[in-house]
Amino acid sequence: MKKPLISGLALATLGSALWACAPTAKTATAKTATATAPAADAAPAQSSTPPAPIDWGRQADEFLANYSAQYQQLYTQSAEAEWRSNTRIVAGDTTNSAATARANEAMAAFTGSSQNIADLRQLLEHKDQLTEIQVKQLQTALYNAANSPQTIADVVKRRIKAETQQTEKLYGFDYKYNGKSVTTNDLDELLRKEKDPKKRQAIWEASKAIGPTLKDGLLNLRGLRNQTVQALGYPDYFTYQASDYGMSREEMMQLVRKINEELRPLYRELHTYARYELAKKYGQKQVPDYLPASWLPNRWGQDWSAMVDVKGVNLDGTLAKKGAEWQVKQAERFYQSLGFQALPPVFWEKSSLYPLPKTATYKKNNHASAWHLDLNNDVRSLMSVEPNTEWYETTHHELGHIYYYLTYTNPEVPVLLRAGANRAYHEAMGSLMGLAATQKPFLVGLGLQDAKAKTDQTQTLLKEALNYVTFIPFSSGVMSEWENSFYADNLPADQLNAKWWELVKKYQGIVPPTTRGENFLDPATKTHINDDPAQYYDYALSYVILFQLHDHISKKILKQDPHATNYYGSKEVGTFLADIMRPGASKDWRQVLKEKTGEDLSARAMVDYFQPLMAYLKEQNKGRKYTM
Repeated sequence: MKKPLISGLALATLGSALWACAPTAKTATAKTATATAPAADAAPAQSSTPPAPIDWGRQADEFLANYSAQYQQLYTQSAEAEWRSNTRIVAGDTTNSAATARANEAMAAFTGSSQNIADLRQLLEHKDQLTEIQVKQLQTALYNAANSPQTIADVVKRRIKAETQQTEKLYGFDYKYNGKSVTTNDLDELLRKEKDPKKRQAIWEASKAIGPTLKDGLLNLRGLRNQTVQALGYPDYFTYQASDYGMSREEMMQLVRKINEELRPLYRELHTYARYELAKKYGQKQVPDYLPASWLPNRWGQDWSAMVDVKGVNLDGTLAKKGAEWQVKQAERFYQSLGFQALPPVFWEKSSLYPLPKTATYKKNNHASAWHLDLNNDVRSLMSVEPNTEWYETTHHELGHIYYYLTYTNPEVPVLLRAGANRAYHEAMGSLMGLAATQKPFLVGLGLQDAKAKTDQTQTLLKEALNYVTFIPFSSGVMSEWENSFYADNLPADQLNAKWWELVKKYQGIVPPTTRGENFLDPATKTHINDDPAQYYDYALSYVILFQLHDHISKKILKQDPHATNYYGSKEVGTFLADIMRPGASKDWRQVLKEKTGEDLSARAMVDYFQPLMAYLKEQNKGRKYTM
């Protein structure tokens, strides 16, 4: 997961000097020479020269130069503060949170200043006289302003404070299992390996204990987030987030529902297969119609791949011998083999890559993320890498974000457009490299797998489907529908958990192991609901894009089977990826996809990739009851 630009842009009292340096379009007038005053009895002089027309292109350049410099400075200060808040969490110590609030407020005061909003709007009124790149920058700045408009400064300030407090609760929570403190990594590991259904339920329930502590904060944030963007004309926060794609809320929901439907037949087979296989694994004679959430090897049922242990594919034993640091270094070597440069020294000096020691007196956010601290070359990653298969893939994913940052940090891409072609592209690039790094020819080339070892291609494909395909109903279904209902439909406070489980059953075919009333708040146990809101469809779209890119790379560039590729050392693949990364957000995302793959956004490549698995699943499911 990449770190979003700045979570919780907010307001602070910076003084008018902060934005006074940006010349406003309103004050742009033609300069006239000063004339000597006429004699008292002389007739007033009549000027025959009309004022020169305003050069709006020049005005836009001047505004953007000043705005971008100030934006980059404040962005960096805010990102640094956020970094400290995420990497050093001390119970009861508000030093970092207070500094983060101040930095975010300063950023918000600038981006959302009334004067900047007025200037941006006036310049955009003359966009027919501006270049495409100028218009894109101005529109981006106005989009950022909607997240922190100073016309409602008090609301923005309260939202910043609320988001900072929510983050501290989220990552400072003390999870308990069997009376002992555990990390989320510990819980994830237990859910992957524990075979006793009763113990699994206790582990799952322990992972949900944080929910109630976040309810009041989340409800407060909903109101503040909606009010913030409503000040610039967006009806709700979900609509605001979707607009970043150049789409309405309705268009975005239609798109994610379409993706879900395209993959539904395969998911139905996987769901049926999982019900019967897990019932057998846990010694249950009665196969349930719906999967108990505690049966699955993931807290939210978004990834079931740990169900399948393919001989030679589970690299835990091999990776344990190499250590966590080797995984990060190897991921860097992979990108270098494609023609990318070595990571800058700052990455190694300032990243937080490994779990804290047991003796640490503070906590950190264990959720993997990549950070572009200064929109230049200060790139870092926040991870808790351990030597296992999951972190091996995650490490390659996070470095995908890092190299995306570095590639679009070039003189051709203005600071304001140093982002992915859209948010999903960033995730697609990371996930693409995670997929590539786990295919057999690649692993054989690294010596992580024996070339002579027989691997079951069907089981390998099944394991991949239990990761990528099972994720779609969660991301494009449950998460997107719940947040759409939460923000756009103002879902009542006494229906939050009920709505969540209604969607989980409908889209995932999963039910809670015990009754989950409104005294719980299970959606809030997903970090993104709190600190990366109303955009989880990014991940669903990213999977669709990743398979489109992989399909093109394997078939058109490498001329290899999409199920058995080896990108390693291919400069042509590196050039293809760099060409997508280099423009950042300066080109329309639809144009980028069409130019590079020859097709529009579609789940076609993903469906094709898993088509060989369908015959196997249908054979396995003969005589079994379908419930979805």
